[in-house]
Amino acid sequence: MKDLSVNLERLADFDEIVDVRTPLEFAEDHIPGAINAPVLENEERVVVGTLYVQASAFEATRVGAAMVARNIARHLETTFADRPRGWRPLVYCWRGGKRSESLAVWLNLMGWQARRLDGGYKTYRRSVLDALSVWPPRFEYIVLTGSTGCGKTRLLRALANTGAQVLDLERLASHRGSLLGALVGAPQPSQKAFETALVQALRAFSPDRPVFIEAESRTIGRVALPDSLLGAMHRSRCIGVYAPRDERIAFLLDDYAHWFDAPGEFKAQLTKLIGLHSRECVTRWCRLIDEHARAELFDELIALHYDPAYARSSKGHFVELPRAIAFELHPNAADIDAQARALLARLHL
Repeated sequence: MKDLSVNLERLADFDEIVDVRTPLEFAEDHIPGAINAPVLENEERVVVGTLYVQASAFEATRVGAAMVARNIARHLETTFADRPRGWRPLVYCWRGGKRSESLAVWLNLMGWQARRLDGGYKTYRRSVLDALSVWPPRFEYIVLTGSTGCGKTRLLRALANTGAQVLDLERLASHRGSLLGALVGAPQPSQKAFETALVQALRAFSPDRPVFIEAESRTIGRVALPDSLLGAMHRSRCIGVYAPRDERIAFLLDDYAHWFDAPGEFKAQLTKLIGLHSRECVTRWCRLIDEHARAELFDELIALHYDPAYARSSKGHFVELPRAIAFELHPNAADIDAQARALLARLHL
């Protein structure tokens, strides 16, 4: 049989990338732009795996082959029904084995020029890890530092609106990075998917221009930053963003307003701070939620939690922080893009 495998460097040669792994595998991470056409569904893969352990490899292969054949037939009738005669797909599975070979063979029998990825997803995943070790140090970063509520993320996105290069880690992570940073209706990606998205973002940047980035700790919600990026951030020049106290409170009241719609969950999050703060203090904050004392609550969180936490996390990490350029931001103002342009002018960019 003709060898249908190609290496990772040929991704761009194909019209479409087809991931034949299960929906669960695909959801965890996949090659950007790929579609999912599983030749085994989640439950079917479990059945085959169980047969392999409890019966024999032959029995698992026999049952699995029948499942794969049915699924391929279904995809030919639905998923691929509208593909043109000259369609050139690249197919991959976990290791570039039987699952991708099965579909590639059938697609070629149909007359399409299908190929399978040598080494499958594992080869792609290895390339992502290699890229994470070499790409982050290639760029000059400008780090936006400052305590919670001063509007760093709004400034970062305003900088993007002006055409500056921006690495928005919180957008990639679907999390604001703080205790209350979970986004409504937007679950976080897996660690692998986050790293895939991060590599895609880095590859889009020009090394001739600086990249603005917001100061983050090692983890953003449940995903972790690679050491190479964290180290590059810690060595980079800093912008010390600050805002008047009343504007910070107004900003937090706006940004975190959804928490007051779920007071039980809000109080559960604050309870996680017991240990950093006394039980009496956290109990008081929970009572302020019940009393709808929103401004008072965030005023105390700024003074007793956010600002001290920022001072602890920044001290000793960002080596250029003592020489940071101070920049006053008005995060609730309508002219946020103009404020971003003013910062770029100060930096002569």
